[in-house]
Amino acid sequence: MRVVLLQLYRLGVLLAVVAMVRAHHVRLRIEGDAPVAVAEVTGWFTNAVELQIDAGARGGFQVRGAAGEELGYVIRTQPQGNKIVGYCGITDTLVGLDREGRVVGFRIRKSEDTRTHVADVLADRHFRKTWNGMSWEQVAGMDLKAAGVEGVSGATLTSMALAEAVVHRFRVAQGEARAQPWRVRWRDVGLVAVVGAGVWLTFTRRAGRVRWRRWFQWVVVGYVGFVNGDLLAQSLFAGWARAGVPWRLAPGLVLLAAAALVVPWVSGRPLYCQQLCPHGVAQEWLGRVVPARWRVKVPVAWDRGLRWLPGLLLLFVLVVVMLPLDFELAGLEPFDGYVLRAAGGATLAVAVVGLVAAAFVPKAYCRYGCPTGALLEFGRARGAGDRFGAREVAAAVLVAVVAVMWWKHAWIHSFVYGAAA
Repeated sequence: MRVVLLQLYRLGVLLAVVAMVRAHHVRLRIEGDAPVAVAEVTGWFTNAVELQIDAGARGGFQVRGAAGEELGYVIRTQPQGNKIVGYCGITDTLVGLDREGRVVGFRIRKSEDTRTHVADVLADRHFRKTWNGMSWEQVAGMDLKAAGVEGVSGATLTSMALAEAVVHRFRVAQGEARAQPWRVRWRDVGLVAVVGAGVWLTFTRRAGRVRWRRWFQWVVVGYVGFVNGDLLAQSLFAGWARAGVPWRLAPGLVLLAAAALVVPWVSGRPLYCQQLCPHGVAQEWLGRVVPARWRVKVPVAWDRGLRWLPGLLLLFVLVVVMLPLDFELAGLEPFDGYVLRAAGGATLAVAVVGLVAAAFVPKAYCRYGCPTGALLEFGRARGAGDRFGAREVAAAVLVAVVAVMWWKHAWIHSFVYGAAA
């Protein structure tokens, strides 16, 4: 009974944090929503001086010139598209239409997805012209799959969520809104197969398991890391806590995250960190090839101190998310470094430093630097000898910090939006 209660406590901690982060950001999104400014549409309508709210079914803005003449029309995908989540958040998009009601382009007002993914979307000329020249009815009736819209390489989930939100917004205005369809792609099928193989390797005791695992590691690094690129990270979990989980858009990634959380919580076996993390595999490979004489023994006092670093990084992530601060969480971890097109300088630096450290201290980054690993490890069952300890006390402190920031939302709202007001 003690072990069961302890696992329920750990689950309760995670659910409490997610619930408060979600409620906080829904509140901020409503209270702090910035109106569309004329400057945002002058790229399409150079003579624009006024945006007149359209109270009709379309719910957009008529763009008018100095003499009051109509120049065009613009709509936002928010708040109507606030349940369409990309890789790790919602994207607010502005779409412009000319006087004949034909789309002239779109621009991203704000996105909770990673900056590199958003930059890749904006840099893709073909994707930027997806709806150009289409009428309102054509966009509203568009089937993205039939139209061959597959997203931007390196930012597939971000771009597809943007596309889904645009089409959904036009349908809402037409009174034809539909539930977001399930989009199962080959990348999802591949990820499900990898998760299944990882679960099998985690629980099997068959002869040859070690040999099979070494072959499987090539799949993890090659396919999960460099080809698929759907990796678990703090930017992902924070985005899902803020905006919701993209069940329909990224079922493979959702299954990966669910397996990584549930399997250790139920069985005590660290599925993701042991089997499915490309960076963990890369460090393990280094441990095999680097001469034993290179290894450094970390003093006990240093070891104890450094093991607190992942927890402190989790605290930093929560502060960034709750305030919210203008900080790219992907730069805290090395995982975006495997998606070469999306890799930022900070991400690559963390990846390189982590690998260099692993050459001297086995799996140094996993032990002393990984907040995502610490999150997954927190929920892991530890058998009959499991006890309430320092880890659980630290978790309670994190919950208290989030609760205070959630409770003081008025101060946070003033902090974030006061200057703009």
